[in-house]
Amino acid sequence: MTEYQGSFLGRISIRRNQVMSMDHEQELEDLELFQKHVADRFADLLSPPLAALSESETPNSASSMAAAMPIDQFLSISWLRKMLDVYLCCEAEFKAVLLMGRDPSQISKPPLDRLILEMLDRAVKALDICNAITNGVESVRHCQRLAEIAVASLKQKPLGEGQVRRAKKALHSLMNALVDDKDGNNSKSTERTWSFGRRGGGGANKDRANAPFRTLPTTVAKNWSASKQLQAMTTNLVAPRGADSTGLALPLYMMSSVLVLVSWVLVVAIPCQERTGLATHFPVPKQFHWAASLIGLQEKIGEEWKKKEKKGTAGLMEEMQMLEKLGQTLIDFIDSFQFPVEDGRIEEVEAQVAEMAEICRRMEEGLVPLQMQVREVFHRIVRGRAEILDALDHAAKVSAPVM
Repeated sequence: MTEYQGSFLGRISIRRNQVMSMDHEQELEDLELFQKHVADRFADLLSPPLAALSESETPNSASSMAAAMPIDQFLSISWLRKMLDVYLCCEAEFKAVLLMGRDPSQISKPPLDRLILEMLDRAVKALDICNAITNGVESVRHCQRLAEIAVASLKQKPLGEGQVRRAKKALHSLMNALVDDKDGNNSKSTERTWSFGRRGGGGANKDRANAPFRTLPTTVAKNWSASKQLQAMTTNLVAPRGADSTGLALPLYMMSSVLVLVSWVLVVAIPCQERTGLATHFPVPKQFHWAASLIGLQEKIGEEWKKKEKKGTAGLMEEMQMLEKLGQTLIDFIDSFQFPVEDGRIEEVEAQVAEMAEICRRMEEGLVPLQMQVREVFHRIVRGRAEILDALDHAAKVSAPVM
């Protein structure tokens, strides 16, 4: 929890416990502060990392490239973890704005009752994204293991033909794994375990929300589509207008937009099946000051995805992009490998192998914590939905006529 998040939550808790009902000015003040926090956090994600090298400081040798790469390089593992932290902070503050010290009847009346149910349904779809991303992280770990085999083989001294053949096999497997499989993203699984119970027909929104859930299943069906899931999450996602733009409809819209954006970034960065058309942006009106940083992220990542999608990339994660470049360079060396190897050529390859080893180290340190954060997001969404449903149920019981 950040310092200003703790201050924000404490401020709301104290003030709402002191008074039975909030006046309109206090409500607007809370909403304004929430908007500012969302804007600041996503603007920080969009800013270049402080450790980035200037052109004059760019290292000459390939071996220093990975070590010189800023830890929070855009779309790197550490950057993705930072984004998930941002989501968790926004989600905590959103629940405080919506629920803390508030009469539940305030959120059970039109149009908020409809907007909340739509948001809860959107959250179910986000849970399925979390499941798919968990599988995707396993795919990235597989790439890491293949790269480690190549590194271990090419580090052998003296370098012999046996080590070169082993490295070549691992590198070719790595390059195949780094290419997006349009039919299933290299997944052998054909089963599907939904986050919640079976999906019902009409009027299922609230019933589905009360269904039992399973924790982060490890299989998804071949016909499941990440892009269609994201598209479904944007259904009915419409910016509030008029008086609603200054009421509780606004934080509901903001949090839904944040959830969709974070889900989209994860799908773009990490291997996930069927991602056709991900460069298409979901609309966020520019008149909201908090929207500028979200739109900036969309545009920056969307342009990069357009370039890579044509080549069939498995994901925009920075470490995967670097493995792909290094893997191809090392394959070119192996294809021209002859004894004796020139000293200058050996030094060049050693530098590239050292760079790949550094990337593998970062993946080893970051992928498991990233996977744990995805699980935390999953469980936080589940808990948040339950808290909102409890508030709605309480409001329904209070308003029900006494027989």
